[in-house]
Amino acid sequence: MGAYAIKRLIWLPFLLIIVTFVTFALLRFGPGDPVQLWLGQHQNDEVRERIRDQLGLDDPVHVQYVRYMAGVITRLDFGESFRYRGQPVRELIGKRILVSLQLNAAAIIITLGIGIPVGLLAALRQGTGWDNLIVAIALALQSLPVFITAPVLLLVFALKVDILPTHGFEGFFSPHIVMPAVVMGVPGIAIVVRLVRASVLDVLGQDYIRTARAKGLGETTVRYRHILRNALIPVATSFGFILAGLVGGTFIVETYFGIPGVGLLTVESVIGSRDYPVIMAFAIISTTLFVVANLVVDLMYPWLDPRIRLGAGYAA
Repeated sequence: MGAYAIKRLIWLPFLLIIVTFVTFALLRFGPGDPVQLWLGQHQNDEVRERIRDQLGLDDPVHVQYVRYMAGVITRLDFGESFRYRGQPVRELIGKRILVSLQLNAAAIIITLGIGIPVGLLAALRQGTGWDNLIVAIALALQSLPVFITAPVLLLVFALKVDILPTHGFEGFFSPHIVMPAVVMGVPGIAIVVRLVRASVLDVLGQDYIRTARAKGLGETTVRYRHILRNALIPVATSFGFILAGLVGGTFIVETYFGIPGVGLLTVESVIGSRDYPVIMAFAIISTTLFVVANLVVDLMYPWLDPRIRLGAGYAA
């Protein structure tokens, strides 16, 4: 298993090079100039050119890219923010990344904590009214975009009932995280419910389930140790896509609820100031986390199903 993990991690630098170079080139060749955004109405050609020269923006794209990546690799230096002059990007993101990680962790807990048992219930009640109701609700939740669920939650729980705050962030266990986490976690619930339901129905027909019951094992043991454990493999496989959806939702949710996380910082950097170093740092960090998360999921397969062995053939 250790060799398999190392083999997967070897590909990380090559993936980062591809992602970072494409992102870097798109930023440089895209419309808009960060220097013009800084100067605003009081633009001066001499001042603009001097600033561009100081930032190295007049150098060829490949020269800028090599210089930037050299700083990242050798010193973990993501550069200095264009918008917040004098502040290293590493410090800016370091203050906010913990907020985004807590928000995403809460959303994952909601997605899996509700989706897995509800999907199991739907499969065990196949063909009944409960099954039809759960599937219908799952499809309805999956079709609801963030810009609908967020205003509805704000209207009900902030304006009408007045039990939850509307914006800000005060920690993982504060009420501020409830509505943002629910908005991010609800779409994933529908996906997990459908995956678990389909997988459980497939596992129920396997011989080892009938054997377990014939041996006199309790129904609870059969359900959670034999049925659910093997049914979670498709959920683990799709975890990468769920995580990608959460990262995308972070931009909208953090902006909507005023949460000072990396998503809000990135949106401000893209729309308001074309802050290249911040955008590049987010691309590097998110790509790394995505690869590591998928590696952790792969390493979980043998625990979920001991028949799976991670080797050269599997990795291929």
